[in-house]
Amino acid sequence: MNRQRTRKDRGVTLIILIIVIAFLLAVGILVLYITGTGPEVAGNMRLQEQAFNAAEAGFDNSWTQIEGSFVGAGWTNFDGHYISLPTGIGDPLDVNYFRKLTDEELLAAISVSDPNMIFYKIPYVRTQSGTLDVRYAYTAFLIDDEAGGGDPDPFDALLICIGTVQSGDSITTSRLEIGLAVQMPGT
Repeated sequence: MNRQRTRKDRGVTLIILIIVIAFLLAVGILVLYITGTGPEVAGNMRLQEQAFNAAEAGFDNSWTQIEGSFVGAGWTNFDGHYISLPTGIGDPLDVNYFRKLTDEELLAAISVSDPNMIFYKIPYVRTQSGTLDVRYAYTAFLIDDEAGGGDPDPFDALLICIGTVQSGDSITTSRLEIGLAVQMPGT
């Protein structure tokens, strides 16, 4: 009788040992997966932050350019300074409406030769040798925020700034939309 019990006890112990080893193996695989994807997630977050910084650089330089146009180039409002291509870019009912397009689609659709383009894929980061690094760039332009309807108001516009960061074959983007308005004298 003692002999049977010992065999039975050894069988139960073996099953418990197999369950514990399987659990530890599952936990080990999970830990390996988490530690393996951590750097990838951190890299993606870093690229997104760099793209946002590129969009901010586009805003800063665009703001300086627009201010200079009002002061030195005789702008009195935004009329005639909005991009117009692709057709329907400011119309919410059009398939080319800028908010219906991804950043990559929007960059491909707009025209670098549009005379109202403020900046198009301008690199702004310098390498150690002093040259501009084309992997970090921004694009900026004005959109007529009333193009889709409503009362025309040439005294306000949307400034769109898209920052891009290229890493290998992938491009990370970030878009800023800033409402601008001309402050009228006495207001």
